[in-house]
Amino acid sequence: MPEMDTRRWNQRKTTYASCSEEVTSIEWKAVTMSEEEEDLIFRMYKLVGDRWPLIAGRIPGRTPEVIERYWLMKHGFFFAN
Repeated sequence: MPEMDTRRWNQRKTTYASCSEEVTSIEWKAVTMSEEEEDLIFRMYKLVGDRWPLIAGRIPGRTPEVIERYWLMKHGFFFAN
């Protein structure tokens, strides 16, 4: 294998390894929501499903990632699918 191809392969292997490590090493901090936010998230989830950006657009200062993390921590992973 030419040297250039070897470097690309090694880079690709490194990229894949670091991506999987990132996903498994994410530390989730507890997300607190007000009762109004919880109620809105629950109602919106029933209405639109797991469209987190759409739900987050209704709650000022909350990102889709925070809304999804809150939902998964509160209701479990099986609920999000």
